[in-house]
Amino acid sequence: MIIPFYKYQGTGNDFVIIDNRNDKLSKNNTKLIAHLCDRKFGIGADGCMFLETPTNAGDDFTMVYFNADGNESTMCGNGGRCLVAFAKEIGVITNTAKFSAIDGPHDAEIENENIKLGMQNVTEITTKTNYWWLDTGSPHHVEEVKHIDSFDVFTNGKRIRSGEPYFEEGSNVNFVEQLTPNTFNVRTYERGVEDETLSCGTGVTAVAIAMHKAQKTTSEKVNIKTLGGDLIISFTKTAKGYENVYLSGPAKLVFKGDIEW
Repeated sequence: MIIPFYKYQGTGNDFVIIDNRNDKLSKNNTKLIAHLCDRKFGIGADGCMFLETPTNAGDDFTMVYFNADGNESTMCGNGGRCLVAFAKEIGVITNTAKFSAIDGPHDAEIENENIKLGMQNVTEITTKTNYWWLDTGSPHHVEEVKHIDSFDVFTNGKRIRSGEPYFEEGSNVNFVEQLTPNTFNVRTYERGVEDETLSCGTGVTAVAIAMHKAQKTTSEKVNIKTLGGDLIISFTKTAKGYENVYLSGPAKLVFKGDIEW
């Protein structure tokens, strides 16, 4: 079987994207999806996405996201931005989008190569002595560190990812260092990838909200620097929590082709 694919990246977070509106590929084929994401024997990516026919009224498409291990996963912010860019590339949308993912509805706007993606509201944040935990469509541990450029993200992230209190379910792990009153440097260890990635959209969203909750910043527009580039998170603080949450940054087509399976 010949499978057409597109490879996208958003601040270095890279994805294999497939138009699966014909339901030709099974979402349960973990071996295929893991093969597509394999950097030595496949195309290579942090994750894979299917763009599928919308199932909810008013949607332009449905987003199905898989981790690099082949298993369907929770929401991916950078992936969502790349999927919106892909939807425009193949003519599904123009400059705005409405779609549903595993965590619910999303909206997006396109300005050149910049994609502004609506994220889920956040109403609960767990505050501990040395970290914060919250769900931004995916679960995220947020922890402040010093000298982040030389920090061992892999070893520490792997330890925290499946340690207490996360254990088997696991959590993504974000390390953060403040640079200015509204700018933070972030590095992330992602579960499913089981390694540090150059960027994580739901992760930087979690960091921005956690830092505001902790009064590290008073701004409702936070700049995040990752190894793969810069992202902006905006939100509105309300009595219920954090609403009107948006993740903004570039999403670019790297290449497209066919792969045989």
